[in-house]
Amino acid sequence: AAMRVAVVGAGVSGLTALKCCLAEGLAPTCFERSRDVGGLWRYTEHVEDGRPSLYASVVSNTSKEMSAFSDFPFPEDFPVFLPHARFLEYLRCYAERFALRQHIHFGTTVISVRRRPDFAATGQWDVVTEADGTRESHVFDAVMVCSGNFSEPSLPLHCFPGIERFQGQYFHSRQYKHPDVFQGKRVLVVGMGNSGVDIAVEASRVAAKVTVCTGRGAWVFGRVFDHGYPWDMVFNTRFMNLIRNSLPGALTRGLISYRVNQWFKHENYGLQPEKSCLVREPVLNDDLPSYIITGKITIKPGVKEFKENSAIFYNCPEEEPIDIVVFCTGYDISFPFLEEADVKVENKHASLYKYVFPTHLQRPTLAVLGLIKPLGAIMPVTEMQARWVTRVFKGRRSLPHLLFSDSLRFGLSFDEVLKTDCLVYSDEIASFIGVKPNVLALLFRDPKLALSVFFGPCTPYQFRLQGPGCWDGARQAILTQWDRILKPTRTRVTSSSSGIWPSFLTLFGFLLLMAAVFFGF
Repeated sequence: AAMRVAVVGAGVSGLTALKCCLAEGLAPTCFERSRDVGGLWRYTEHVEDGRPSLYASVVSNTSKEMSAFSDFPFPEDFPVFLPHARFLEYLRCYAERFALRQHIHFGTTVISVRRRPDFAATGQWDVVTEADGTRESHVFDAVMVCSGNFSEPSLPLHCFPGIERFQGQYFHSRQYKHPDVFQGKRVLVVGMGNSGVDIAVEASRVAAKVTVCTGRGAWVFGRVFDHGYPWDMVFNTRFMNLIRNSLPGALTRGLISYRVNQWFKHENYGLQPEKSCLVREPVLNDDLPSYIITGKITIKPGVKEFKENSAIFYNCPEEEPIDIVVFCTGYDISFPFLEEADVKVENKHASLYKYVFPTHLQRPTLAVLGLIKPLGAIMPVTEMQARWVTRVFKGRRSLPHLLFSDSLRFGLSFDEVLKTDCLVYSDEIASFIGVKPNVLALLFRDPKLALSVFFGPCTPYQFRLQGPGCWDGARQAILTQWDRILKPTRTRVTSSSSGIWPSFLTLFGFLLLMAAVFFGF
């Protein structure tokens, strides 16, 4: 009989987990507490308990080509960066294309996942679910946790002295939906992640004043990067990655600092990160610098204390009058259905081998997907995790013995989210299952494709060129990726329009590739 796998959640990770299970001949059953697929990307007007919550204006931070599942490109007429409704549409199409819905139990909450008494021998799990008030017990051979990490807001009020006497309104960014709540108000946004900056920019269009406070600062990228191309298609290439990872750390940080300061000098805008090093997720926002320079948003240091109707910031003697505070302080990792001993979470830190497998279980039959924040798109990374996990479940790939002793090295600290280089991590997982592209072999067999793979954006299709699960359409998807990026924007073509390809596939590029190959790539 096929191995029975429980998949918890039908969002991005859950859908690709289902699809990978089916591809490996496993028998998956997905439990989704809501009535539809999409997880985080399914916007609702009201905050639902236990579910992620988006604000109405959310747009993806990564481009459609870099965010696609590796054998299912976005439609060419979809925008380059996607509003939540289009993203959800894509996920629904994916579920339809690979017939995933028939394996999903909607309106079903996972109550508990427990090791069976004979776990050491069988690796099996007892799973208890609840639907319409009725509880049901199941036995599964393996479990894939795909419930995400955006449901449990982190609101450390004890870190903000005086908040208890503050007479204005305050809430976590999870509660935010529309900017009309800020009409005519003096708003303070605490925290400078993507949500914080998005909310500050929206609020500044209707509020009397908007202040963003940050203790650490952040680098700010625009979605629109060099020559108008998407930031991630310029930044996340194998060539750029090779340079970044070959140079000494201080030099790499210096180059990144120089690069991001070309748009605007962060120090002059109060945004310069502490220690001037890229250890935090950069903020993606095209509007922030222009809103700062036009006085709509003011950047301040961290909050020292709150008064009844104001806030005092570090190194700033004067009080700032405040009506509303939005705490953009992130989320806690939470798996209420798991035993604490199975996935140990302490101080936002989970001990997981390669961010996936708990390090101390006798059998590798529990996997956590998507508990990672790469500098780049999360979807292809979770898909790569799912491809690896399902092959481990199937017994086609084993885990090293160090799995059970090396928990500290592979722990994930969510406050230092950029420990994980998107491409390096994906390549490592891809090498475990034999799907990492071989640039040298490609160079002799298909030079045009090799140049695109090495110098072009590292799109997910690269991981379908060879090995298990290879896809016949991968080569064509790579060679037409710029067509799909330019299709929705190049809507007025003049007679003097240039070719659609960025000009890096040159003889110079070819020589650089040869040098990279022969000097240690």
